[in-house]
Amino acid sequence: MNSPHKAGFVSIVGKPNVGKSTLMNKLIGENLSITTPKAQTTRHRIMGILNGDDFQIVYSDTPGILEPKYALHEAMMNYVKVSLEDADVILLVVEYGEKYDATAYDRFKHLKAPILLLINKVDKAPKAGRNDVINHWKNNLPAKMVLPVSAYTGESTDKIFPALLELMPEHPPYFPKDELTNRSERFFASEIIREKIFKNYNQEIPYSTEVGIEDFKNEEAILKIRATIFVERDSQKGIVIGKAGSSLKKVGTEARADMELFFGKKVFLETHVKVATDWRKQKDKLRMFGYLE
Repeated sequence: MNSPHKAGFVSIVGKPNVGKSTLMNKLIGENLSITTPKAQTTRHRIMGILNGDDFQIVYSDTPGILEPKYALHEAMMNYVKVSLEDADVILLVVEYGEKYDATAYDRFKHLKAPILLLINKVDKAPKAGRNDVINHWKNNLPAKMVLPVSAYTGESTDKIFPALLELMPEHPPYFPKDELTNRSERFFASEIIREKIFKNYNQEIPYSTEVGIEDFKNEEAILKIRATIFVERDSQKGIVIGKAGSSLKKVGTEARADMELFFGKKVFLETHVKVATDWRKQKDKLRMFGYLE
C-alpha cells in the first residue's frame, strides 16, 4: 500500500544575515539563493522545491526582517508577510548569541503554523552554554522544536527534514515534480550579477544597485545575456564601472563563471550601467524591477 503524499510550504524567516539563504541552499542541495556576508542580500521571496516519491516541500527564502526605510524595504517585508500567511511550517532562524526581540518576534506568537526555531552559526560558538541559549528561546517563543545548527558546516541540519516531514499535511504536489523553483532563468542571471556586486563593492553601492536582464537568448551552444546594472546616482555609476572599466569587468568575469556553472553551458555576458534616480523610493521603478504587482 502506498504511503499518503505530503506537500506543503515552509517559510524560512529571520533577521538579516542570520544565514537563511545558506540554510535553504543546504536543505534543497542546490545554490539557488545568493549568499554574501552583507545583510539584506536577499530582496525577493525565492522558492526552492524539494521532491520525493511521496512528498514535496516548497521552501521559501525570504528577506531579513527589518524596519522599512524605503519603499523597497516595504516591498521586501510584504514578501515576508505573504510567506508567513502561506506557510504550513515556519523555520525561524536566529543567530547564536542573539536575544529575543519583541519588535521582530512577537508576531510569531500569533501564527497558526507550527514553528521550528533554528539557532544558527553554532560552529562559531562554544558548546558550553548551549542549553541556556535553547532555554532562552523556549521561554520566549512557542516553538515545536528548538535546534542548534550550522547551515555553513551542516551540523545538525539533517534533523530538520524529518521534523518538517512530520508536520507536512497530506496533499498532492503543488508543482510538477521536476521543478526546482518558481523563478525564471532570467531572475537567476540577475541574482548572480547582484551577488558579485555585493561581494566587490562596499558601503552603499550594493544596496543602491539593481540588475535588469535586457536580453536572454538561449542558443544551442551558448547563452547570450545582456544586463543593465542600475544605480541611484551618477557618482555611483563611476564607482561601479571603475578605472577604465576594471571594476565592471571583474563583476562580469565572476558572474559569467558562476552562470556557466549554474546553467551548464557557455555564457556570453554583456553589462552596462545606467542611473535610475532614487529607484528604492519610487513605486513605479520598483514595479519595473518586479518588486510590486
